[in-house]
Amino acid sequence: MSAASPAPNGKRVLLAKPRGYCAGVDRAVVTVEKALEKYGPPVYVRKEIVHNKHVVDTLRERGVIFVEETTEVPEGALVVFSAHGVSPAVHAEAEERNLRTIDATCPLVTKVHKEVNRFARDDYDILLIGHEGHEEVEGTSGEAPDRVQLVDTADDVDTVEVRDPSKVVWLSQTTLSVDETMERVDQLKERFPGLADPPSDDICYATSNRQVAVKAMAAECDLVLVVGSRNSSNSKRLVEVALQAGAREAHLVDYAREVDESWLRGADTVGVTSGASVPDVLVLELLDYLAERGWEDVQEVTTANEKITFALPRELRDGEKTRSGVR
Repeated sequence: MSAASPAPNGKRVLLAKPRGYCAGVDRAVVTVEKALEKYGPPVYVRKEIVHNKHVVDTLRERGVIFVEETTEVPEGALVVFSAHGVSPAVHAEAEERNLRTIDATCPLVTKVHKEVNRFARDDYDILLIGHEGHEEVEGTSGEAPDRVQLVDTADDVDTVEVRDPSKVVWLSQTTLSVDETMERVDQLKERFPGLADPPSDDICYATSNRQVAVKAMAAECDLVLVVGSRNSSNSKRLVEVALQAGAREAHLVDYAREVDESWLRGADTVGVTSGASVPDVLVLELLDYLAERGWEDVQEVTTANEKITFALPRELRDGEKTRSGVR
């Protein structure tokens, strides 16, 4: 789609829509907020509830204690599992320590876990496309560690071993670049022509939608600014997608103050978007920052309207669903 024409001074901002919070992130953040209201601090969270520095720092100020492992949680205490999901071994460890647990795993990640279990039961070898060390990959692999092999790089495609080439399936981390994932799939199918596809797309709707929105505006942008944290897979992918789709330059920032003034030199059209774990207040701060420097004309580039919401974990349901959309 073509965006509107530049402002009289030649400076404009193209603002991607959709951007920011997805339904799974909204559900996870509200889960922790509701747990604080219902049980009071401290509430322990294993890993970061979502990969966003501002969200984590804000919750920490309200009495949330983030830990790397459940062994750091006092016996009998309340722990929330993050949106990225955990393995059965982590659930078992929590039970052994008599921890009260609330599982804030994104339902779309849970779907992939169920796919792993289904294909493992049918004795398939499962090739999981994802990034080594990412929490979602660790949780998904942990569902059937003897059946799942991680495929991260092109080199991994050459080294995976399967028992029966007619019983092998690919699945993926939900926050990858759609294009990068399909490139890996094509490489795998060259080695294993009988490779089965997952029953439905594993790349989450929000990840895909945000990439489509960036692609729609990137070619018109001298600079694309992606609001998001460096440990956020989907945010980092947006930078890559912007560059691949024709943006002259693209950078990832947590806050407006991290923008390097030199990036703006010679830029007429600045694209702005944010990762799926980013509250919109951070985007608004960036728009204010740009407006102060002459980029007052903001034109929204809309490629989809998201209406998906997910119910809270059953321990916190009081007849209401999560807030929908971006907050």
